[in-house]
Amino acid sequence: MLTLTDNAVVAIRDLMVDEEIPTQAGLRIAPKADEAGTLELSLASTPEAGDQVVQKEDVRVFVAEEAVPILDDKSLDAQPGNPGQPSFRLDRRPSSNGAVS
Repeated sequence: MLTLTDNAVVAIRDLMVDEEIPTQAGLRIAPKADEAGTLELSLASTPEAGDQVVQKEDVRVFVAEEAVPILDDKSLDAQPGNPGQPSFRLDRRPSSNGAVS
């Protein structure tokens, strides 16, 4: 399942400050319709049918069903940019090797 870094939580929270955005809204990640292999980020009021909901603190991310396998081993991170325009990136999470210590 996709995870969120603390920086991503702060960046998403900053995007959601508009008073007209419902409290249950979130950032949605979905494949871009006209560009294979490209993901698109958008604000959404609610998840769509089939979306996986990832929540950390008071922030929600809706992952489109088609994007779940792509993002399963990823972490969403963000770097601050201009207010309301963070730069997001996906990083591969380290895999556990199953070793027991």
